[in-house]
Amino acid sequence: MTAALAAGALALTGCSLRIQEDICRGGEYPALSIGGGGSYCERDGDEPDAGFTRYPEGKVPQQVDDEWDVYWRTHTVDKDGEIVDLPAGA
Repeated sequence: MTAALAAGALALTGCSLRIQEDICRGGEYPALSIGGGGSYCERDGDEPDAGFTRYPEGKVPQQVDDEWDVYWRTHTVDKDGEIVDLPAGA
């Protein structure tokens, strides 16, 4: 009964529960595929694997579906570090 009351209270107040999932775990940072659409999480203090790079400063996705996570679905960086549109099929 308590859960039903809580759910009803949320519905009446207009609040919604939104679970935000972090891109990486604590002690890690996301690395972006150069020229591609892939990424992975690297341990803090380690450099990204060959073919990957750090996201540009200020444009690092922190949580799934945040502004930068959505942005990088259609963009990447080229071998010179320039932001470019993600190639079709990448």
